[in-house]
Amino acid sequence: MRVDQLTLPQLREALEGDGLRIATGPFHCCLRSDLGEIVAEIAQSYAHHRLLGPDEFMDFHVDVTAGRGLRRWIRPQALFTVDGVEPFTPLPRDQAVAMIEWGLNWCITAYSNHVLILHAAAVARNGHTLILPAPPGSGKSTLCAALVNRGWRLLSDELAIIRLDTGAMLGMARPVNLKNASIDVIQRFAPQARFTAPVYDTTKGTVALMAAPQASVEAVDEPAWPAWMVLPRYRAGAATRLTPMPRGEAFMKIADNAMNYHILAAEGFRAVGELVDRCQHFSFEYSDLEEAMQVFDQLAASTAGRTDAPGA
Repeated sequence: MRVDQLTLPQLREALEGDGLRIATGPFHCCLRSDLGEIVAEIAQSYAHHRLLGPDEFMDFHVDVTAGRGLRRWIRPQALFTVDGVEPFTPLPRDQAVAMIEWGLNWCITAYSNHVLILHAAAVARNGHTLILPAPPGSGKSTLCAALVNRGWRLLSDELAIIRLDTGAMLGMARPVNLKNASIDVIQRFAPQARFTAPVYDTTKGTVALMAAPQASVEAVDEPAWPAWMVLPRYRAGAATRLTPMPRGEAFMKIADNAMNYHILAAEGFRAVGELVDRCQHFSFEYSDLEEAMQVFDQLAASTAGRTDAPGA
């Protein structure tokens, strides 16, 4: 059963009761909330995600609830709690939906040291994964959103997750977090995409979530293998340019973006080294999304017929 098979009253009842139990790839989350205004946004953002039964294991028990005391009425706030821990200060209540996404990212990076986690977007085509590590403002999420609206499969817009034993990529197909001018850019580029209402004046500026395409959610458990690491940079007026990157530099870029590299220690060093060996590496500068799509389509065509799975 999927989220979109629930009526809005049923979805609200689940959120206010024992929780909405959702699968997002390898992570299972039980979400509870007493904020009625987020029900429709959750329904849209997670429409195609699988619902889990009461006996299935939950990785995270998340509560997003109204602020305490006067903060329920005066400048209302929302609180994020995971398994009894409140890792953040409360945020304005109208940021609750974005807070869920930020909070789930925190849960994964804080508790999931059985995998290598990169601060990067990851999209796949024909089983080959494009990894886009980059700092905020680089155009990473904009590129990711554009690619998944042109036939690429969304793994994640924020956390690229790699198995330590096989090197395979794990997908979550959660909503894409877009900020500021990127929201209008993608709404024009992909008018069929589904967005939450924009939230203003967050620490990241204006934020809106783009729902993952149905095909990406339905393929979330299909294997994908690293093929390219591309460090993107948006610069207004720049010519589209894909430049090969030396492997030593690529290792350092990946290690810098590996959020649990220091915790994994020698295992992290090995995993990053194997990832570097698997991928082609580039830096990428762009200003035109259509030209960017052509570059990545050509990359995908260059691997047609190649199999990257170990032992294949």
